[in-house]
Amino acid sequence: MRTHPENRSAGPATSTAESFDLLGVRVEAVQIADVIRRMEKWIDERASPRFIAVANTHVLVEARQNASFKEVLNSADLCVPDGMPLIWYGRFRGYSLARRVYGPELMMAFCRDTVPKSVRHYFYGGAPEGSEELVRRLKESCPGIQIAGCDAPPFRDVTPEEDDQAIERINSAGPDVVWVGLGCPKQERWMWSHRGRLSAPVMVGVGQAFDLLAGRKKSAPRWMREHGLEWIFRFLQEPRRLWRRYLVYNTKFMGALFLEILQRSFTREKARANPQD
Repeated sequence: MRTHPENRSAGPATSTAESFDLLGVRVEAVQIADVIRRMEKWIDERASPRFIAVANTHVLVEARQNASFKEVLNSADLCVPDGMPLIWYGRFRGYSLARRVYGPELMMAFCRDTVPKSVRHYFYGGAPEGSEELVRRLKESCPGIQIAGCDAPPFRDVTPEEDDQAIERINSAGPDVVWVGLGCPKQERWMWSHRGRLSAPVMVGVGQAFDLLAGRKKSAPRWMREHGLEWIFRFLQEPRRLWRRYLVYNTKFMGALFLEILQRSFTREKARANPQD
């Protein structure tokens, strides 16, 4: 198990900064405050670009079904637990995880907390009208925030020429953080494949955070988000688009999780019965 001593929280956010393996993906046992500190550290270092994957059950099932995507996630500099099932499993493994690292909350907290440091933000993804409203609301919620730019690529695959132009726009804007809202698995693959081309020290994939923070989509009540019920709220909002993700993917995740817990319990009992091994 890999540890990161520099990420230990000074407060009650976490009692450890270790990671746990879930369905073959390494997930860091961190909270939002820990992630913000890590991002600030990377920005101060100005080293090679790092990227953060925000994982939920959909992300992990995608990785379980696609070996190349699993490799992308395990190449992330930080893979954080967004979905409540990941938090519950982390607690089962003995980690002190009070809350999930909810993408929109992470993004808003970081934008607000880093205003005094003049951190520059770039937003890549979403719809053009959504990007404009997102920027407007962030300027309203975080007075003094530095917006380096925003880019809403077409929903189709971009051409190499379009991709080159987007990279040039981002690098010319000189952001410290590039927030990527392309959805899973597109955003994680995009960050992974662009690490060597972007000059920004940090990239974060935040899925639907752009639409939620811009008010284009409704966010589930906090009590639903904190108790693993957000999927019900989202499914009722968009049943045609999300039925497969929640009914099929959630079932696959729970089945795989049950087998993993069963296997861990069997291995533990075997080790107890044969300590000499």
